[in-house]
Parts: sequence; structure tokens; C-alpha cells
Amino acid sequence: MKTIDLSIKIKMCQMDELKPDEQQLVKKAVDATAHSYSPYSHFSVGACVRLEDGTMIIGANQENSAFPVGLCAERTAIFAAQAQHPELAITDIAIAAKNVEGKLVKKPVSPCGSCRQVILEMEERYKRPVRIFLYGTEGVYVVDSVKDMLPLCFIGEDMCG
Repeated sequence: MKTIDLSIKIKMCQMDELKPDEQQLVKKAVDATAHSYSPYSHFSVGACVRLEDGTMIIGANQENSAFPVGLCAERTAIFAAQAQHPELAITDIAIAAKNVEGKLVKKPVSPCGSCRQVILEMEERYKRPVRIFLYGTEGVYVVDSVKDMLPLCFIGEDMCG
């Protein structure tokens, strides 16, 4: 038996170190937290995707008393983008969150497993990585591809044996 070491590297920067268009994307994700419907968790998440033509589409988490039918901010943004512009690849996604006190989180939050899988599907569909910006007041994590967050990922070719 041998041990395989899987490791990832994530960049961390401050907002002012991002390019102006990246700052705009993150700001839209922060603003999208106001569109959250989260009466149960009181954890508001906003997301903003950028398409290859520069179009930006926001999403926010939507909860429901039947918990499984709620939806994360990342997926609402991605699904809205796909419904409106299926011909355009997603190049970037920014994610921000406010805690139960309504304050922006200090440490960036990352997408859940379901959202990571959906982002992976977008990478596979358009054959290009989706850069991920995770916002926290203490800094922004920048991830070059969801595969860096999901090193043992499951994609269509895995079903072929």
C-alpha cells in the first residue's frame, strides 16, 4: 500500500490587490447577499458569475421550510446564467456571505459539495476552468479551478470505466 499526497494551493489577497473587473465581480456577490431568502439559517449567501462576454449574473441562497428544496447562491447564479445564455461559458464566480448577525463573514466561505459539482460540470461543458473568488473581510481566496477544491472529482468520463 502507498500513500498519495493530494494538496492544493489557493491564493489569498486583499480586495485592492484584485483587478478592477475582479473587484466589481466580488462586490456584486457581496451586494447579492441582500437578495437571500434565509429565514431559517439566517446565513445570507450571494454569488455572481461572469460569462465570457463580460455579462454578470447574480444569485442568492433561497431557503424553504422543506429544507431539501432550497438552493445555494452559486447554483441560482449558474442556473440563471445557463437559462439566459447557454452559449456562453462561465469564466468566473465570486461568493460572499453574511452571518446570522447580518455581518460579512471574516473568513471566506467555500461552495458546498453540490455547488462544486455544478461548477465542475460547467468546466467540463465549456472545456475551460472557472476561476473562483471567495470573499471574506480578512481577505479573498482566489482559486484557479474547482478541480483545485475537488481533487478527486467525478466527471462524465469517469462513468466510462
